Amino acid sequence: MAELIVALDVQTRDEAVAKINEIGDAVGFYKIGLELFTAEGPDVVKAVKDLGKKVFLDLKFHDIPRTVERAVKSGGKLGVDLMTIHSVGGKAMIRAAADAAAEFGAAGPKILAVTVLTSLDQTDLEDVGILGRTPAEQVVAMARFATESGAHGLVCSPKEVGSLSSQLPAGTLFVTPGVRPQGSAVGDQKRVSSPADAVRDGATHLVVGRPILAAPDPVAAASAILEEMRGAV
Repeated sequence: MAELIVALDVQTRDEAVAKINEIGDAVGFYKIGLELFTAEGPDVVKAVKDLGKKVFLDLKFHDIPRTVERAVKSGGKLGVDLMTIHSVGGKAMIRAAADAAAEFGAAGPKILAVTVLTSLDQTDLEDVGILGRTPAEQVVAMARFATESGAHGLVCSPKEVGSLSSQLPAGTLFVTPGVRPQGSAVGDQKRVSSPADAVRDGATHLVVGRPILAAPDPVAAASAILEEMRGAV
């Protein structure tokens, strides 16, 4: 069964804790991204872990191998469950991240490689000099490179999960933002899918933020998404 991760797209630790308490037992996994981590630092990770929840630390490391290695070790000491790096950081950087995570054993963080951000489309790729490849083709190329270099999984659009799952090793994690329940606003995502479609295509983790956090009843919104996910199995 795929897991639901709620993106804590809030500005403070207190807001994050309040949202987690409001949602309660309905969700056990939360994403901490750049906005919240920059505002509150490691303390917000500790706060989420202290509530008994799993943490996806989405900071998308992209630096020299030694720096990324140390950053992954810091995340591992905090008890982070998933961490992101940019696949374009290169083979040595990806391997350094995976090796650092391995030092924590089976309970250590799993390293997820970001291939093509779900906010990017064909025009955006061309703007940064990636010519002759569609977003889907670029995702496949970077996904193969990242997993061969040691990444445990990928962050990718749910639109690409189906094709990737048949081309990558068994056990590869597929973490998909850009998931929107039927009737939800797309927002700044350009390559989106429903929870049911993402699960059917092979996603192992679905990341959902605003459709839950901004809902009048976050528990009901999360429960509806989980029910849709279960119905797809």
